[in-house]
Amino acid sequence: MKLKQIASNMTELEIEQPDTLPYYVLFSYNTPVAGRADTGVFKTAKKYSRTTTKHINKYFHKEWGINPLSVKEVDQAYIDSLVK
Repeated sequence: MKLKQIASNMTELEIEQPDTLPYYVLFSYNTPVAGRADTGVFKTAKKYSRTTTKHINKYFHKEWGINPLSVKEVDQAYIDSLVK
């Protein structure tokens, strides 16, 4: 596992998996809210604060060069399961 501070209150966790590509989870404050896996990119469908929405948008646009509006939404439970 690797932690990468992206900005204030915005952290990416890289989780390595044996025999597969690593996946990445974005934390806004202490909450996992988005990420990237071998199946593609995703963000939570749960609505959080305006700041968390800005974190998610910045993450996809600046870190991955992806339009945040094109990212599929997933249930928050899915993202939570990735980091447990």
